[in-house]
Parts: sequence; structure tokens; C-alpha cells
Amino acid sequence: MHPDIKEILFTHDEIVETCKRLGKQIDEDYAGKTPLLVGLLRGSVPFIAELIQHITVDMKYDFMDVSSYEGTESTGEVRIIKDLDTSVKGVDIILIDDIADTGYTLDKVAGLLYNKGANSVRAACLLNKAERRKLEVDVDYIGFEVPNVFVVGFGLDYEQLYRNLPYIGILKEEVYQK
Repeated sequence: MHPDIKEILFTHDEIVETCKRLGKQIDEDYAGKTPLLVGLLRGSVPFIAELIQHITVDMKYDFMDVSSYEGTESTGEVRIIKDLDTSVKGVDIILIDDIADTGYTLDKVAGLLYNKGANSVRAACLLNKAERRKLEVDVDYIGFEVPNVFVVGFGLDYEQLYRNLPYIGILKEEVYQK
């Protein structure tokens, strides 16, 4: 375990099993369709990489780079840094994000995709931190529910660090309260 981690919440094996479960749900919901998975950079990368291994329906994927955090807090303002390279007109989309927290990012990106002509927009998040929600958003595919603690690993970061941890853990408070 990394020395900055207080406790491991979800092991790599638990994450893989969860991705299998989510992949099966997506297969059932999108039978006969070809969804476009839209990974929200950077946190979604390990999650989408694992998840697509467990989806058997035809699918495509692309990425958007969006930002709404400074340090440990959401600014409430979602900035689009890199937009999609793929047209979404008439497409069924599944937004892939590492964590559903305040709801600002999912709300803003879903609205943008609908404005561009998406047929449907659903969301898959590895983690759901419902008690921090500021906007009511639907998360259709949830990996794990998490309490209001600062989590890192498997794509989640603090100041761009810890994304490469193969598990999800609670970051020690002294690391981010300097």
C-alpha cells in the first residue's frame, strides 16, 4: 500500500468484478445498438480500459477533457478542454467517469451532447458519492457507493498524483491539508 493511503476501499480484484457486472448490464441495455462510450479525461482512463474488456456489444469510444476541480474541491464551473472527435448526432452515448460527485460535470457534458444531437445520454461511474451532490443527475451504471472521503487510485487523483494505483484508497488528510 502507498504510504499516503490511509485505507484501501476497493481492491483491484473488486474493481474488475464490478466492471464485469457493469459490462453485462450495458450488454443487456444496448443489445442490437452500437453505443459511443465517452470517457472523461483523465480520471476515466483506467475505468474505461477495464470496462470495455467486459462489453460484448459493438461499441465505439472517444474522449473529452473536462475540468471542474482545483485541489480537493469542485469549482462548480465545467471547462471543456478537448471536445469529441466523433459526431454524436443520433448516437446513443454512455458517459464514462471515475466518480459522480457534485453532478456538475455529468450535467454540463450531458447537456452539451444533447445539444449536439445525441439520441440518448446515460452515465457510468466507477464511484458514486451521492452525499456531495449539488445537482440531481442520473447515474445509470454505478460501480461502488463511497462515503464523503477523499479517494484516489485507479484514475482518481490529487494534484495529478495517485492515478496509477491499482486500487481505490482514502488519501491521508495530512497529504492534502498542507
